[in-house]
Amino acid sequence: MLAIPDSWAQDLTTFPSDLSMPYTLTPGRAAGTFVAEVKNRRIVGSRFASGTVVVPAQDFCPNTGDSDPELVEAPHTGTLNGFTQTDAGIIALIRIDGSDVDMTHRILGTALDGLKVGQRVEAVWGDGEGILAIEGFRIAANAPQGEIRPLEAPAKPVEQIPYRLDLHYEHAFGPYYGRLFDEIKTNRRIMGVRTSDGEGALLPPREIDDITHKPTGTWVELKQTGTVRAMSVIHLEFIGQTQPPPYIYAEIMLDGASTRLIHNVGGIDMSRAKELVKPGTRVRAVWREGERTGSLADISHFEVIDGEE
Repeated sequence: MLAIPDSWAQDLTTFPSDLSMPYTLTPGRAAGTFVAEVKNRRIVGSRFASGTVVVPAQDFCPNTGDSDPELVEAPHTGTLNGFTQTDAGIIALIRIDGSDVDMTHRILGTALDGLKVGQRVEAVWGDGEGILAIEGFRIAANAPQGEIRPLEAPAKPVEQIPYRLDLHYEHAFGPYYGRLFDEIKTNRRIMGVRTSDGEGALLPPREIDDITHKPTGTWVELKQTGTVRAMSVIHLEFIGQTQPPPYIYAEIMLDGASTRLIHNVGGIDMSRAKELVKPGTRVRAVWREGERTGSLADISHFEVIDGEE
């Protein structure tokens, strides 16, 4: 029997990680027109059947859900409705004259202690893309009250905007995941922890039992054989795949475990995937050759062993 892991605060090694997600933004007619016109130094808003005016333009009214708005041209002036200091500067809520909602943008040329709600502001234009063609807003005490007016000869809406989200962070596995991955890398063992009642084992291992909300028990080495409980044949390509389709994505209950492990079933004729792999199919872990990474990727896949046991 293996001891319960220590779970108090520890000085654990952290691992730098990056999450990168490219995607295509489709702004729609209203927002697409706003993006197309802002480079022309025109601010586009939406006027809905209810009379609500929204700046920047949106395809749906935030109050009523109405769609198909009339596009209008908004003035470059407004009122300061709120503000806060951030690492990126002063971010403010600005009510463009004639609008019924606030827009968020930067305040330029003024320190935080020089601001107060109700001050008049005006747009500062630059050469950026999209909403950043407006560099920000500056205090303009004598700015005249602007008016909403019809949008004449609108530009063609921007239909697609390529975008990329990059997140950089550090994390530590902790005593439970740390032991799981260390054992996979060093000993090719799959480790779980006993449920609080001792009747099963949880994989991945964790400190608290999901069902009873009580502390889990001792470590247990799980068998490398199990049963497919659910599966899908993946034919589509998408960002983040670690192998080209087609392949089988399966939920596998290892022998002795109470929870399912998600992994791939391979080593078969994929044209017969639905015939050869189904709920109830018996499988066994196949370990990847070469350098080990200390992750579930060290298991290449699970092979079908129906009829071998």
